[in-house]
Amino acid sequence: ALAGMSSFDDAHRVVGGITRSFASYWESECASMKSALVSLDTHRTGRVPLSRFYNSALESDWRFGESEAYLRELGALDETSTWHGKQVIIANYIQAASNCIVSSPHYLVCCSNPCEGLMGDIERAVAAPLASPAELLAVVGNMSAQSELDDDVLVDLGSGDGSLAAQLEQIAAAHSGQVPLHGRLFAQWLHYVFPRQCPFPHKVGDASSASPLEFGEGYIASDEEMQAHAVAANETVSLEEVGQEGVQWMSQWSEEEELIADYFASGLHAPWESRRRVLSIGGALLVLVGLVGAVGHGSGSKGPALLPVHCKSHFV
Repeated sequence: ALAGMSSFDDAHRVVGGITRSFASYWESECASMKSALVSLDTHRTGRVPLSRFYNSALESDWRFGESEAYLRELGALDETSTWHGKQVIIANYIQAASNCIVSSPHYLVCCSNPCEGLMGDIERAVAAPLASPAELLAVVGNMSAQSELDDDVLVDLGSGDGSLAAQLEQIAAAHSGQVPLHGRLFAQWLHYVFPRQCPFPHKVGDASSASPLEFGEGYIASDEEMQAHAVAANETVSLEEVGQEGVQWMSQWSEEEELIADYFASGLHAPWESRRRVLSIGGALLVLVGLVGAVGHGSGSKGPALLPVHCKSHFV
């Protein structure tokens, strides 16, 4: 009886609707995970020491059990701080494939990325692919999401002479005074402005979206591994009164640019693109030299060749 009431297309639409709406259901779990991690981020850097991460897993939160190797593979582990040691990057962890509720060869159903909304606000305000540091400082300092900004960040952006403002000036200096909105360096800057909302942008190839099944055995930390790190959490001296600068909050910053949009019309390019262009021009010149030499050598002309042609002599 049911077969006569619904077609394959009807069933396809129903299943598609369930798939699309399921993401909103999973988002509540994403918010719960983020809230738990934020409570451990006492310095408001968007990072949780790996020791606290595992200590939480042992005491109450079963969800935080990825192994150190798997966290590193996902790009959710910051290992650049000599003060705090290894830290889990909250935004990268929430976005990681290990937290996707649906994983198929064609798509993943994962936690939403709040940084996309922030970037949308900036794009609408700037209405251009490039902007000056002063314009971006004004936009970000006054955007609708400023309530989420840390007090220290607001002071930094407002004064124009803090570390964030200085980094934005450096990005512009590398691009003829303008900041490309769709590049790795600006995404990195946004991460430090909104460390709990915007993921840290790794260089291409430095992180993967491997699911637990794709990563294989060892994606879950053993109890011994978690306990070894948790001991460090209990032995760590309290640093609650230390500000962001004191905890090396930008220790992961790197200068490598990767433009994800076509900026050639604006005369901008990533460093390796200029080298690639030089190599291409050099290759074209070599081909031209070869062609001119071949023409001059094969024409039989007794006049001087346009370019010197050298013939190898072989002696036996």
